[in-house]
Amino acid sequence: MGKLIYGFNVSVDGYIADAHGSIDFSDPSEELHQYWNDFERETALSFYGRRLYDMMAAYWPTAGKDPDATPMIVDFARIWCDMPKVVFSRTLESVDFNSRLERGDPVDVVRRLKAETDGTMEVAGATLAAPIVRAGLVDEYRIVLTPTIVGGGTPFFPTLPSWITLRLLENRTFPGGTVLLRYEAKHD
Repeated sequence: MGKLIYGFNVSVDGYIADAHGSIDFSDPSEELHQYWNDFERETALSFYGRRLYDMMAAYWPTAGKDPDATPMIVDFARIWCDMPKVVFSRTLESVDFNSRLERGDPVDVVRRLKAETDGTMEVAGATLAAPIVRAGLVDEYRIVLTPTIVGGGTPFFPTLPSWITLRLLENRTFPGGTVLLRYEAKHD
């Protein structure tokens, strides 16, 4: 059975994007980018919603070919294109870059694939993560707090029917005051 991780760069007040949809406040340092590269390199399967997939697919397949791309960008571009992805969408006709399209209920699909997949899996994006978090399918949360307050936008956590008890696995500080908090969900 796979281990499902939900992680993102988050403002101190809990948002992954501001009220205008911008994530510019979370521009990672080299050290943090390397952390995410290493995490993605070990990911067996990633779950994407349409909006985040569209954003990533518009940038990463060509980012590594830019003559000004840093080795970190080149590395992540290769990792992202090669990583197996399941994209949930009712409107896309097709997907590329080692992705497959899924139209089923995300909770049912993630539950099934979690049982069938060995290794680390990730859910990418707050909208897709919301029902998966509520269903109790997330095993670990990786919250990377950026030293910014955005005042509103897309929250990392959805509204929940009850508390989720967590156990701290790791905390780590990155340059610029960014802090990683890794928590395991305690499933009773």
